[in-house]
Amino acid sequence: MKKIVIISLLFQIISFNLIADEGMWLPILMGQNIEQMNKLGCKLTAEDIYSVNNSSLKDAIVIFGRGCTGSLISEQGLVITNHHCGFGSIQSLSSVDHDYLKNGFWATEKSQELPATGLTVSFLVRMEDVTEKVFKGIIASTSETKRDSIIAVNIEEVKKIAKEGNTYKVEVKPFYYGNEYYLMVYEVFQDIRLVGAPPSSIGNFGGDTDNWVWPRHTGDFSIFRIYADKNNKPAPYSTENAPYKPKKFLTISLKGVKQNDFTMVYGFPGTTQQFLTSQAVDLIANYQNPNKIALRDIRLKIIDSYMKSNDTINIMYADKQKGIANAWKKWIGESTGLNRFKAVNKKKVLENDFAQWVSADPNRKLNYGQVLSTFDKLYSEFKPIAITNDFNREAVNAVELINFASNFTPIIIEYSKEKPDPKKIESLVVSLKSTAKAFYNEFYLPIDREIFANMMKAYYENVPKEHLPKFLSTIANQCQNNWHNFANEIYSQTVFADSIRLLTFLNNFDTSTISTIKNDNIYRLYANFYSSYSQRVGKRFGEISDSLNINYRKYVKGLKEMQPNKLFHPDANSTLRVSYGKVNGFIPQEAIEYSYFTTINGVIEKGNKKVYDYVVPEKLKKLYADKNYGRYQSNGTLPVAFIATNHTSGGNSGSPVLDAEGRLIGLNFDRCWEGTMSDIMFDPKICRNITLDIRYALFIIDKYADAGSLMREMNIIE
Repeated sequence: MKKIVIISLLFQIISFNLIADEGMWLPILMGQNIEQMNKLGCKLTAEDIYSVNNSSLKDAIVIFGRGCTGSLISEQGLVITNHHCGFGSIQSLSSVDHDYLKNGFWATEKSQELPATGLTVSFLVRMEDVTEKVFKGIIASTSETKRDSIIAVNIEEVKKIAKEGNTYKVEVKPFYYGNEYYLMVYEVFQDIRLVGAPPSSIGNFGGDTDNWVWPRHTGDFSIFRIYADKNNKPAPYSTENAPYKPKKFLTISLKGVKQNDFTMVYGFPGTTQQFLTSQAVDLIANYQNPNKIALRDIRLKIIDSYMKSNDTINIMYADKQKGIANAWKKWIGESTGLNRFKAVNKKKVLENDFAQWVSADPNRKLNYGQVLSTFDKLYSEFKPIAITNDFNREAVNAVELINFASNFTPIIIEYSKEKPDPKKIESLVVSLKSTAKAFYNEFYLPIDREIFANMMKAYYENVPKEHLPKFLSTIANQCQNNWHNFANEIYSQTVFADSIRLLTFLNNFDTSTISTIKNDNIYRLYANFYSSYSQRVGKRFGEISDSLNINYRKYVKGLKEMQPNKLFHPDANSTLRVSYGKVNGFIPQEAIEYSYFTTINGVIEKGNKKVYDYVVPEKLKKLYADKNYGRYQSNGTLPVAFIATNHTSGGNSGSPVLDAEGRLIGLNFDRCWEGTMSDIMFDPKICRNITLDIRYALFIIDKYADAGSLMREMNIIE
């Protein structure tokens, strides 16, 4: 009993210490955190941060696109986010003649703003705990299958009620592996226009070389505007639309930051996995990540070599290359951090404490006695399946032609029916034409052919033998393991490599076309990989994943019972969260200490016109030489970025970083490489979020771009 009391006290101490830095907290529950936040220096109330009945900071925060955050900075609907969040739209609007990636873009009048087709911005209207409603009808003896069925029906009812009388988008998401459920109601705007973006030599300064790295000198921001109809409601693009009038927009502060200042990040973090067990962490850090890193390394080297040789290819593949490199570098840092900070051992300590807690009470044994042994059994079988799954995702799906060919499956299925539906076929053909045109606009065959050869080789040599498709072994024997010769042969024959031929097929679609597609070697490869994966891996992968989720639901429920005094925060799942901490440098390794801020001096020091990632625009050099920093200077120089102990993740890109009074002081845009393990295990000694100092962004808008009209829209205090 004495030992159990000591363990309980230890958990209370640890819980208190972690509150200051670790956590992605639900804003609807800010009342639980506000006292601790106030002790750290925050001057806001819980109502200031989140309110349904009154305007609050949440009304100035948006989901930007499909995976970023943005914030409102004017009463005319200006949204500021990261350059890398707006990158896809900037790329789509660029051409060789109007290269906004290279040269930047600034609209000095609203009539010059460019519609960003396909881009959306979403406001959270409200969030509600609907756990009781979702669990209605579930009792202790309810089977998992029946439980899932009841939950699905109840969720649809909750969503139906939430949508009555409005055009909102509604979602119900599980938290804590399904121990709780929350309803999110969003207002989604579709008419979004590009207003301003610095050249990539500022907005992406440092490029992939500096990605996930501190010290950092990237002016990672872009500006868009939300447009609405005459009633200030969402509407498709129209010249009749007007700038959106927000309920709330952020005041911008030029006061800057100093060591130990309170900071708060408000945004939509994507995914974290803080409750993973030791087996899962070991699998990720020492097996899955190394495999995925190796595969992406091959792709990046191929793409980079072609991008450097041709400006058109550089524009065409810029967004793809950026997406591939982002996760690649993150995985490297994640595995390094998890191993350095002995995450597996720390997880084992927690599991041992859990086992002792369970064994001390008969009811706990009944409820949780099989949890840890079930994890052992499931992960033992899951490991080779997870590895094969990764090779399908990172090798097979890395081949653009194979991915593209998969789009033809629905029409092949329709034609195989005894009575194909002509209207459905017509609709599918129209969709395929659109998909094909978009695909070929950003496709360069030599790159994909080389990636294909390397990915097939890697797949054949590394996938566990019990999961290796027989057809691939046959191909390996036929080509004598010369995958480049095989690639040359198959790419010279496939209809998918010839855009004119394929589009001609689509314009004259009939049964002979279907026959050609079905017998095409690229489509056959896709079909064979899909069939083999489904039979050997896919089904069991899904079954074990479901079993793991059920077991995690029990495990997390038990952990919360074991630590009743700990404030738990749910894993990130692209819902609105608040994280808070303090401005602070860190020591990444012995004899190295990082300051908490960087300045324009570092931009100039890194500058190298021979290295693409470090080219500095001549105008920026001139502003530096003249020390023309205006009101954005601090101690004779110009601040660029700072770091703090806020717990962030993917999806927090573009999130506003706020001071103690809720004023905008920066934009979150990255994490330090040494601390990217924070998606799995957060350690305040090493985990830092990287923030663009808002003063640098305003300096670029004002002094570099001469966009005074934008500055006049903002509420800026000094």
